[in-house]
Amino acid sequence: MQVLTRHWGAMHYRIDGANLGPTVVFANSLGTDLRLWDALLALLPADMRVVRYDKPGHGLSDLASTTTVEDLADDAAALIETLGGQVVFVGLSIGGLIAQALAARRPDLLKAVVISNSAAKLGTAASWQARIDAVDQQGMAGIADGVMERWFAAKFRASPALAPWRNMMIRTPSQGYIAACRALAGADQTEATRALHLPALVIAGGEDGSTPPDLVRATAALIQGAQFHVIPGTGHLPCVEDPVAYAAILIPFLKAHA
Repeated sequence: MQVLTRHWGAMHYRIDGANLGPTVVFANSLGTDLRLWDALLALLPADMRVVRYDKPGHGLSDLASTTTVEDLADDAAALIETLGGQVVFVGLSIGGLIAQALAARRPDLLKAVVISNSAAKLGTAASWQARIDAVDQQGMAGIADGVMERWFAAKFRASPALAPWRNMMIRTPSQGYIAACRALAGADQTEATRALHLPALVIAGGEDGSTPPDLVRATAALIQGAQFHVIPGTGHLPCVEDPVAYAAILIPFLKAHA
């Protein structure tokens, strides 16, 4: 178990794969921890160094008193500097916003970026405030069923595989979840993302209720030369629902740029 000390506390991260291989850093979504990528790990090339981490208030990381997407990008930059060298950064949902902010603020740290099930702007300040109010009033369990409907396609929701993900979400500390919601409420990377000049892969889930394919496609269109793919039959977390299809899109990009 590895920890990077940040000004707000301990940030938990984990390294798998090759010790000295090309490095890929994965950033997870709101309400999940680094286990989001578990099913994908076994499918990645063995010669790559795979790094995952828990953002503030999630998983085994401490809670930060205040958080913006820029703060989260700075956390990611600090981790990459600790690892040494340039990386390919893969971010899903809020992780995808972190990827965009990181690419805008610290392009020197990146070889390429993968933006999965995300966009330059996610929701509105009002919609995130409504989510915060719901957590305050009902707790994490009170919003869980609605979140699961947006996260997963109907077939997955009808299976026993749903339960661990619902449990992961409701066991996320409400303070950490709310802090990330506030970061999302204030985030708009549209102009910064339009100015990016690096290899980019953008992935959407065909049945994503949080970031529909057209929203994700519009963000891909902001980045000159970006590749865009939709994984049919999956929702907001396609690396969970169909890791084989996700790997089939991701691995050629990693081999080309990592």
